[in-house]
Amino acid sequence: MQVPEKMHAMVLNEPGQSLQYREMPVPEPAPEQVLIKVHACGVCRTDLHVVDGELTHPKLPLIPGHEIVGSVVKKGAHAEAFKIGERIGIPWLGYTCGECRFCRENRENLCDRPLFTGYTIDGGYAEYTVADRRYCFPLPENYSDMNAAPLLCAGLIGYRSYRMAGDHVKRVGIYGFGGAAHIIAQVAVYQGKKVFAFTRPGDVQAQKFARRLGAVWAGDSTEMPPELLDAAIIFAPVGSLLPAALRATIKGGIVVCGGIHMSDIPAFPYQVLWEERVVCSVANLTRKDGEEFFAIAPKVPVVTEVEPFPLAQANEALNCLREGRLQGAAVLTME
Repeated sequence: MQVPEKMHAMVLNEPGQSLQYREMPVPEPAPEQVLIKVHACGVCRTDLHVVDGELTHPKLPLIPGHEIVGSVVKKGAHAEAFKIGERIGIPWLGYTCGECRFCRENRENLCDRPLFTGYTIDGGYAEYTVADRRYCFPLPENYSDMNAAPLLCAGLIGYRSYRMAGDHVKRVGIYGFGGAAHIIAQVAVYQGKKVFAFTRPGDVQAQKFARRLGAVWAGDSTEMPPELLDAAIIFAPVGSLLPAALRATIKGGIVVCGGIHMSDIPAFPYQVLWEERVVCSVANLTRKDGEEFFAIAPKVPVVTEVEPFPLAQANEALNCLREGRLQGAAVLTME
């Protein structure tokens, strides 16, 4: 397959600045890597945290993006498992050392020396990218490139957050009804859970969206649900939601913080944590999470709601996400 020498990419030169549309050399895959022709790349809230400087140690200059769908066009010497032309997905966790305590204990998501796609290694806001062969997933055939893209982070991290809430959960609250929430709500409904959706105050459209996907109740994040929750998952990066979610859970309930960044959590009385309520965070994903999620997604079937943007309009897509003007997920297209 003919690979050009040059490609277009959206590049972050400094946090807090707009991305720049640039022509760059097409990267060469290392022995453990594959070169991907990118077809679509989802726009994730984590990208926004990187661009806005809330995640403070990016590689610079940087090509963001970690919800990548593309096809293999070139292989490193040790990437024999993939075929030229094969469609694969590339997620946030892009490399682990395989040697630290966490890797040896099958907790690779907590690796001491990880690399992250679109943060510490270049990502998918580009026409081509390279990826470690170990962290590439085959994708279900019944998803288009554009609709598969949000599954690579919103789906995977959302699924890990949902699994951490526990199998016993019957009533689950979801705070922040965006990319991850709209996917995981469908999985929860499929598995017979009652979903309670919490949105920005007054966001009637998001509340209607949640009900359309099967939520039994949808309201403002400042409200209490009509029933106490067995578990709550917080996808919105708003620290004040944590004590609110604790107040909405039953004794022994769990609150899972599903984002990589959150504003400061305000002080709250011990009484709302007492009675064996639990708070935990989610860090990255494991390959097992990906395998499980991509097995269940077509059975639901999970339907992703996407809004396409050309690659050169990545800044507009990020602004829409920042201002809450999206229903579902923004996806950059390379065609």
